[in-house]
Amino acid sequence: MEIKAPDLGVDSAEVSEIMVSVGDVIAKDDNIVLLESDKASVEVPSSAAGKVVSIAISVGDQVSEGTLLITLEAEEDADAAADTAEDNNAAAPAQAAAPATAEPEPAVEKEQPAASQEQAAPTAAAAPQTYALPDLGVDEAQVAEIMVEVGDTVTADQSILLIESDKASVEVPAPVAGKVEKILVANGDTVANGQDFIVIVSSEAAASTETKAPAEAPQEQAKPTATTAAKAPAAQAADGKPAQASEKLNETQVNEKLADVYAGPAVRKLARQLGIDITQVAGTASNARIVKEDVFGYVKANITNGAGKTATAAPAGAARSGLPTLPDMSKTEIWGETETIDLTRLQKVSIPQLNYNTYLPQVTQFDLADITDTEALRGELKGDLKKQGVGLTILAFIVKATAYALTQHPKFNSHLSDDNSQVILRKSVNMGIAVATDDGLIVPVIKDAQAKGIKQLAIEIGELAGKARNKKLSAKDLQGASFTISSQGNLGGTYFTPLVNWPQVGIMGVSEATMQPRWNAQQQAFEPRLMLPLSLSYDHRVINGADAAVFTRYVAQLLADPRRILL
Repeated sequence: MEIKAPDLGVDSAEVSEIMVSVGDVIAKDDNIVLLESDKASVEVPSSAAGKVVSIAISVGDQVSEGTLLITLEAEEDADAAADTAEDNNAAAPAQAAAPATAEPEPAVEKEQPAASQEQAAPTAAAAPQTYALPDLGVDEAQVAEIMVEVGDTVTADQSILLIESDKASVEVPAPVAGKVEKILVANGDTVANGQDFIVIVSSEAAASTETKAPAEAPQEQAKPTATTAAKAPAAQAADGKPAQASEKLNETQVNEKLADVYAGPAVRKLARQLGIDITQVAGTASNARIVKEDVFGYVKANITNGAGKTATAAPAGAARSGLPTLPDMSKTEIWGETETIDLTRLQKVSIPQLNYNTYLPQVTQFDLADITDTEALRGELKGDLKKQGVGLTILAFIVKATAYALTQHPKFNSHLSDDNSQVILRKSVNMGIAVATDDGLIVPVIKDAQAKGIKQLAIEIGELAGKARNKKLSAKDLQGASFTISSQGNLGGTYFTPLVNWPQVGIMGVSEATMQPRWNAQQQAFEPRLMLPLSLSYDHRVINGADAAVFTRYVAQLLADPRRILL
């Protein structure tokens, strides 16, 4: 029987750990392999019970849906083979001892010892099953609400957990119907994709115990192998002090080091970008796996600064920010009275993503778009669309113009490769739209924006904004952006510097449009025009200043005369 990879939620993932060996007897739903992508770590369970006869993958392989993982000898086949072997072994000595002329004795069914019969009898209760979190669309999120209690009976797909990240609130459904045996997380916990979160005795399993013997007890989750343990790096020297970092590694050296550590692709990518010797980073996650916070902590604690001094170790929170620790602010004679206010959950989980901006060389290009004629066109169209329940804002025109500009200047719709040697161009424009909510800024995504008209864009902008404010965005609504627009609407201000949302290479900031005097060369006079400020921030590793100026001016020209898009 072949066990293949299920739908992973991503195109491919890397084999991080193989949790079974040839010869192991496993139960259905036992975890057999740990897969990691840049978004999640997922433990893949076996879809059947049996004996492992072969393993088709190795640690480090890339697998996708349908890839063969292991081959099993089905449980019933294994039992039959064992019974046959036992009968043959028992019969052989008897036949050897019997005289050649002896009549064959009639077969007599052997009684099973009482103890064996007791062991073979099925237990009255179904075995509880541990279930892991699905792909949340982010590396980690916080438990905002637990909607069930131990002892509750739940139905399949009933909401049992509310998870909040910097992008959305997601309700996690019950994987099966049954009785809640144990809850493995608590309110306020930070959780990750694939993490065990609940134990349920399924209704189906409970019913089957009346007619079926229970499956063989699942094996304990595989512990790190000797190889894995050897890969776990030592973070400190023998004297207990942090190891001193050597000179920054080049790309080849970093890639060689990455082969010897237990870390996911996203963490390895971060190490490559920072030039970190990841074998010197201590892993704090399960089985000594290295996570992004460990890399940031290593940078803070060990990388020498420009003065040639090595920074001292800092508390975890400070290490994650990459900044020195705060001075002692308890001295009121120096700092005066202070008050401590907790950050919101959305603010807390946004910090790691915002820290990436420290490592991006960002520049901002400013320009003005004359949207007088476009605003007049919007005024003509909005009445009819309003009757259809569609709110037409200037943002729909901005998205359309920017999406078209990205198809003409594809470098802005790209990503820089891990080894900094290639640019990965996106064939479609997935436009991120920053939406302000009571909890903070959320960026849902309009897929294939370049192929949609003004009306359809207006509809989707309204729907996504409503979902964001009502905390109804799904993980798919937040994934796959290739470029972002951040509009401050009518909040005021002229220009600002939006932060590029890595791994994107550009973001367009839009401020409030104002009436300004502009010189009309034909009439030789000033006239009032509605001017829209544009602020383009870009990753200078991919985009140069001249290209940024051309792109921003091109967007401004499209906004001034949308008919250009039809050419």
